[in-house]
Amino acid sequence: MRVVMAMMKHETNTFSPVPTPWSRFEEWSACFGEDVIRAYEPTNMTLAAYIKLSRAADAEIISPVAAEAMPSGPVSDDAYNRMSDSILEAVAKGCDAIMLDLHGAMVTASTEDGEGALLRAVRAAAPHTPICVTCDLHANLTQAMVDNCDALIGYKTYPHTDMYEVGTTVGEILLAKLRGEADPVMAWGRVPVLSQTLRQGTDDEPFKSLIRMTREAEASGEVMAATVFGGFALADIQDAGISCVTIADGNRPAAQAVVERLRAEMWEQRGDHLYKHEPLTDAVARAKSIIDGPVILLDHSDNTGSGGNQDVMTVIEEVIRQDLEDVAVGGLWDPVAVQHMMQAGIGATVTIQLGGKTDMPSIDRVGEPLTVTGKVKVLSDGEWTVRGPMYHGLVVQMGPTAVLDTGRMQIVIVSRHHEPWDQGVFLSVGIDPAYKRYILLKSRIHYRAGFAPIAKHTVTLDGVGVTTSDNSLLKYKNVRRPIYPLDNINEPGPG
Repeated sequence: MRVVMAMMKHETNTFSPVPTPWSRFEEWSACFGEDVIRAYEPTNMTLAAYIKLSRAADAEIISPVAAEAMPSGPVSDDAYNRMSDSILEAVAKGCDAIMLDLHGAMVTASTEDGEGALLRAVRAAAPHTPICVTCDLHANLTQAMVDNCDALIGYKTYPHTDMYEVGTTVGEILLAKLRGEADPVMAWGRVPVLSQTLRQGTDDEPFKSLIRMTREAEASGEVMAATVFGGFALADIQDAGISCVTIADGNRPAAQAVVERLRAEMWEQRGDHLYKHEPLTDAVARAKSIIDGPVILLDHSDNTGSGGNQDVMTVIEEVIRQDLEDVAVGGLWDPVAVQHMMQAGIGATVTIQLGGKTDMPSIDRVGEPLTVTGKVKVLSDGEWTVRGPMYHGLVVQMGPTAVLDTGRMQIVIVSRHHEPWDQGVFLSVGIDPAYKRYILLKSRIHYRAGFAPIAKHTVTLDGVGVTTSDNSLLKYKNVRRPIYPLDNINEPGPG
């Protein structure tokens, strides 16, 4: 048996000014052929589950590509074609099964639905070959994605710590179909709601209840798998928004019944999908009053993991202005500052124009650097291995990295965008976050994977950036209308 397995992942923020050429995937260790197996088999990611299942089935593994990039603007056609062409060439040579690890929110220069376009082409190349797909919880599910595979599933956790388990579930369904032991059929649906990412943590409502409903449907045997997708509202595309999909064993009415229950609950809870704001000065003052740390300070409007620049200084400036002490910042993207510090050398005192290198035309803001003076504390190549529960085993490449120590604040400055979901962002440069009073992170929810075990408190800070949760700042042009909360609608309609 020949199994083609591949990974092609990008969460596209159409408001982001950060470009997504092929080099951005290379920075995330894109690999081809046998290198895919060597890189991902030791991890707890979806491909590792696919590899284990295929080995157990004594299958020949064909691994054309594994490529992922930090969220940013639309993917260039060149980058997209490099990945999709590799997959299609492998499928064209013949195989018995296809296992794909996708994101579900990829927008390219030429198409709003990168995954749907890929799956349509794969299905055309192998019309009778079973295909399974794993998607991110933030997928914007489309009809083309569902129509062109046999089994599609998504993560049940945010932070995404169940990639391996979900890959195992959908891979086993696919192999059962190959053996003639199951007849997977799917149903899906959506409701017209743009859910904000800050409201999608699966330990919180409304997703805590939605995830419980999917698990109950699976445990009852009504369906083999059920998924709710929060969608990615920062992709201004026709199909953005929350949705759900189920897989049943030959029983499409059962699959549809679970979908309808989930859709009804999603619509009922629509108000819970909106984040409530707090003035930045008030939130920082509240954080300053907290005595016991570490206190997590979330600069969520400039979250790299949702396509932020990672160089907006608004929150950092306010934290400095209010004299918070013993603060670790991880990490700030400014390769120019890193090079300046490397030229100065460890121990040197430098005054630099930090951050603010990127304009944000989609929200009518220009980059605003902040003058900061401090000592060059650490210089590093920025490479380390994730040891926490999310992306465990993956080698991270932050690029040339430096630590600027201002006395009250230690700032980890990186040359490649990276969301801080693991303590390695700090530990790799000699900072133990467990002993800091404040940990300032450009993150939303993923930080919980690495930092929740040490955090005593979390304060969400509403700064500036293209990952804002303020819908009034975003100029939506392409999303289907009407949709809540952009429009005042009282009935869900068809979605």
